[in-house]
Amino acid sequence: MPHGGAVCARRPALRIALGEGDLTGTEQVLLRNVTKRVRLWNEVEPFFPDQMYGLPKTSESRGTEAVINALILATYDAGKGALSDETQQAFNNLWALQFKTGELKGGWAWFSFGLEPWESQGGPYFGAALAAIAVGTAPSGYAASPDVQDRLKALDDFLQRRVEKESLFNRVMALWGSTKLPALLTPNQRQAIIDDVLRLQKDDGGWSMSSLGPWKRVDGTPLDLNSDGYATGLIVLVLQEFGGASTQTATQKALTWLVRHQDPTGGMWSASSLNKQRDPTSDVGKFMSDAATAFAVLALTQTH
Repeated sequence: MPHGGAVCARRPALRIALGEGDLTGTEQVLLRNVTKRVRLWNEVEPFFPDQMYGLPKTSESRGTEAVINALILATYDAGKGALSDETQQAFNNLWALQFKTGELKGGWAWFSFGLEPWESQGGPYFGAALAAIAVGTAPSGYAASPDVQDRLKALDDFLQRRVEKESLFNRVMALWGSTKLPALLTPNQRQAIIDDVLRLQKDDGGWSMSSLGPWKRVDGTPLDLNSDGYATGLIVLVLQEFGGASTQTATQKALTWLVRHQDPTGGMWSASSLNKQRDPTSDVGKFMSDAATAFAVLALTQTH
């Protein structure tokens, strides 16, 4: 679920690039399911209840879903240019679960299954960055609404005070959020992230997920050090959103890498697990490549 917002945004981006008008059947089903759960938020069960998975999975499940719901619906509303009642409700659900005190003040409970890069110790920061992207994406001037300013200030504080301690992967996500909400990070924080990203670009023009965090596979197998579609697609997308002359050369090299590394038969871009060696042909083995393909598509369609 945590990478679902970006994956779900892939199809709208493709539809625009291809000049298609109607939502696909899969998109329609997704939106119906999301809007139903948003409307019945106080009645539906969490996906991972405490009774079956142990404490605090209900809290983690609700926090994660609230962020993803808001991101998905805000993304679709942005294409229509108006904030729907369902998206407003999704944001109401989101803000109701924002921590008001404690270490995670300004953030949300997030899945923790010991799985990198989304469902691990850094998960709450990743989730908070997604929440910022959702708010900044929402149309109708939602981010400027007076009734969300205190909540946004708490979110800004959460992301700013922790950014130097986070993985570069999470810092890139925060940088993405700051392209939607400029107050999210200070100018120095944004520049530090860009400097670190540019330093890690490989000679072939891409980036590797292995370089974006202190990852270590639980089965002891070595991480894939090659450039991959997830890291490259994500970073190119964020650098394009950020703009600036200092990143243009790096961005162009990375776009060339993406064009050259699409699988000619399956149409996908590859990325491998950060957690263990997996069969790339299995469903779980394709999980990271699904995310890689989503971000590659978003990055390439951003250029049109």
